[in-house]
Amino acid sequence: MWRWVLLAIVLLLILLCRTRVGVEAAFSAEGVRLDIRLGWLRLRILPVKAPEEGKASEKKPKKIERPKKVKKEEAKTEKPSKKGFPFEAEDIKDALRTLFPALRRVLRRTRRGIRISPLYLSVTLGGWGNPAKAAVRYGQIQTAVQLGMPVLEKLVEIRKIRIHTDVDFNAVETVVEGEAGATFRIGTLIAMGCGLLFPALGWLLRARRRRSGKNEQTAAVQSES
Repeated sequence: MWRWVLLAIVLLLILLCRTRVGVEAAFSAEGVRLDIRLGWLRLRILPVKAPEEGKASEKKPKKIERPKKVKKEEAKTEKPSKKGFPFEAEDIKDALRTLFPALRRVLRRTRRGIRISPLYLSVTLGGWGNPAKAAVRYGQIQTAVQLGMPVLEKLVEIRKIRIHTDVDFNAVETVVEGEAGATFRIGTLIAMGCGLLFPALGWLLRARRRRSGKNEQTAAVQSES
């Protein structure tokens, strides 16, 4: 009996690892649409349905609370908390050097597990007022597409692709429209997590050491002064 139970568990794990999950998004001037896929199921996340008029009218408006007066002495003692980006430029460069090769190795092994379908993108640059700058940006986008797409096609499976770029010298704003979807096998996500776990941990440890070393240097300078 335990052999049949073990066989059933193994089959369930294989089916679970081969199940696809993913997201599909479409964006245009009208708004953004976002769907989440789990196997054959599809769940709409955006746009959120607006509440009905009757229910909206029943809701009472919230009372606006007036800000409390703060004494001058308390305002001087309170210092604003500084919350900035936790990583510096050196940490980001180290992350690119460490994680990108590991990610490329993982994608080469699990290429069939990641599928991008569709990939529709339309970019129309506005060139009114500065046509030379718009032309330079158009050339940069074309170069990025021509150099980046062959590399991306080697790493993942792409279906239904269409990328269009153009310049409208009579328009002021840039118009970006598109639709993109990506699905992953659960087993592929597990393999990617295992392949990136140790490089990511090494990068975090190095970033923490650099931050602690800089803090020690600043503390030493302050103590000497």
